[in-house]
Amino acid sequence: MSNPPLKRTDRSKLKRLPKRGHYDFETVAAILDAGFLCHIGYVIDGAPLVTPTAYWREGRRVYWHGSHASRMLNIAAAGVPVCLTVAHVDGFVMARSAFHHSINYRSVMLFGNAHVIDDAGEKLAALKGFVDRMYPGRWDTLRPVIDLSKVQGGAVHDARIAALCLRHGVKTLLSADRDFSRFRKLRTENPLRGS
Repeated sequence: MSNPPLKRTDRSKLKRLPKRGHYDFETVAAILDAGFLCHIGYVIDGAPLVTPTAYWREGRRVYWHGSHASRMLNIAAAGVPVCLTVAHVDGFVMARSAFHHSINYRSVMLFGNAHVIDDAGEKLAALKGFVDRMYPGRWDTLRPVIDLSKVQGGAVHDARIAALCLRHGVKTLLSADRDFSRFRKLRTENPLRGS
């Protein structure tokens, strides 16, 4: 069974040398599967940022790894559009003229809105996919490192609360939870201490 081609939009369509572009799933999947490092582009406070991180693909989904303290994950959890890019250099093109030197490469650029995995079972399966992607078969040789009850964490919940506050103009959040300090646009006050 073949996969349908990826959606081609004005933003994703190649403008320069469009004949070199491929939009079939198999080509895109092969480029993604050949690498381990991607770059995630996003905007915070009107400024563009790009963060390198490890990634892996399962079917038509692409996952990437990050820390709970990561600005990238916090902003993505808030529903901000992101751009994921992967590139592989295949060779350098040499010419007699400096103007005609070039690089042969393959690349993928994916656009969308990311979401955080909330379900503990799905998160554990994704982490297994991450480990086995880099080190095939490694997961089964490891001691149990994750207790399903501890996989849930508070980062997803915190990001949703912060996103709702920011969306509705809340400038100060009353909370004793120090984790909200990672959301720079949201001021927090501890009601138990007064500030």
